[in-house]
Amino acid sequence: MKKLSFTFLALLFSSFIIGQASGNVNYKNPQSYNNDNNTIDTDFPSNGDIVVSVKGLANIKADAYTAIFSVTQTGKTTKEVNELIDQRITQSINAIKLKKGVETFVDMISFVPAYEYEAEKKLFNRKTYNEVPAGFELKKNIHIKFSDPNQLNEFISILSNNEIYDLVRVDYFSNTLETVKREMMLKAKLLVQEKIKNYQELLGETFTNAEKRIVDDYMVNVPIEMYKSYEAYNGSSLNLKKAANVNQLSKSVTLYYQPVFNKEFDFVINPTVLEPVIQVQYEVKMAISREKKQPLKADKTEKEFILITPNGDLKTLNTSTARPIH
Repeated sequence: MKKLSFTFLALLFSSFIIGQASGNVNYKNPQSYNNDNNTIDTDFPSNGDIVVSVKGLANIKADAYTAIFSVTQTGKTTKEVNELIDQRITQSINAIKLKKGVETFVDMISFVPAYEYEAEKKLFNRKTYNEVPAGFELKKNIHIKFSDPNQLNEFISILSNNEIYDLVRVDYFSNTLETVKREMMLKAKLLVQEKIKNYQELLGETFTNAEKRIVDDYMVNVPIEMYKSYEAYNGSSLNLKKAANVNQLSKSVTLYYQPVFNKEFDFVINPTVLEPVIQVQYEVKMAISREKKQPLKADKTEKEFILITPNGDLKTLNTSTARPIH
């Protein structure tokens, strides 16, 4: 059997199974998938309550995107700077607007003077360097809204023809976000009811009149938040002398999309993730008190007798000692 140069991982009997090909992400910084990370926490709540928890995950494909490109221009005068940057942006936008369903917006970022150093010559003294104005620097951002993710490559090609290369970020949007949230709430409600019914059957009691507390919350993760970086390389194993001169090459840093795995959830909507998606997490928790309520004591109405003394004073007598006056 040949020795493979990459790691094989196999997680069996799990709601989410990682494929056998681990990839280079584990080459430099191997991740741990041991049993300690996959155990279920079944500790009892400290106050004796029963906690019913349901977690859900939804993977939503975006139906709109906004890409932001940064443009920087320098020049000797303000007129030169403005003319040069407007020319680059206008030519790019005119070509981009020919694409179907595309909207653009230009955002002013900064307009500042640029400086350089000028040497001041003095006899019999060291040179003094003074900052002097050298021109101006103007920065703008181009926002491009589109619905077809394949168009991004076309935008990059158009912008690069005008020396615009800096893709700042890509934002993802979905018109179905609120609809998916309501669907998740409904699914969680049914699962909570099912879990409560199961607990009642296991304990042989009912929680109908028990005190209950409930909380819920959503978390939305967009793709820009879910990228991670790593360096994949094999360092040299040579034992070099301390005095040796070593020239190391810069290592390439790679980014990859790391979505939230679906292994820790009670239900998942659209479980298969092929491309970066918007991920919505929903969790609802209900605490059910099992403390026995003390029965209310019945009120006992006691008769009270008041004695009027010969002097006209009022005196209260206990029912146990009072006797009727004949």
